[in-house]
Amino acid sequence: DEMNKLFENFTKRGAAAGMGLAPPLDVSETEENVLVKVEVPGIEPKDIDISISGDTLTIKGEKKSEKEEKGKNYHFIERGYGSFSRSVGLPASVKFEQVKAEYKKGILEITLPKSEKSKIKKIPVKVS
Repeated sequence: DEMNKLFENFTKRGAAAGMGLAPPLDVSETEENVLVKVEVPGIEPKDIDISISGDTLTIKGEKKSEKEEKGKNYHFIERGYGSFSRSVGLPASVKFEQVKAEYKKGILEITLPKSEKSKIKKIPVKVS
């Protein structure tokens, strides 16, 4: 009986704090842009906030819980609900006013155009 209580408390705590963990993300870079892809399935785009401060990109959001139905006996509660915040350092300076964010099939894709000073400039080598 004590073990059942322990398991029940763990699963309830896990469900409430599940999204407290940072969602996985990828940061990549092309010659023109910094690209960030974040896995946020089940979160409405209106519940996502994106901000940039200096060279740090911050993504905040909330996955709202579904209403529990009375009379249901749960065997597993693994899906998490709640708020999250994820900050990541940007590898280059970006043009803040041109940043675009798009949500598609549970993936948030942020395109951050690099500022001119961050773009790689090729210098030709002359033969003398």
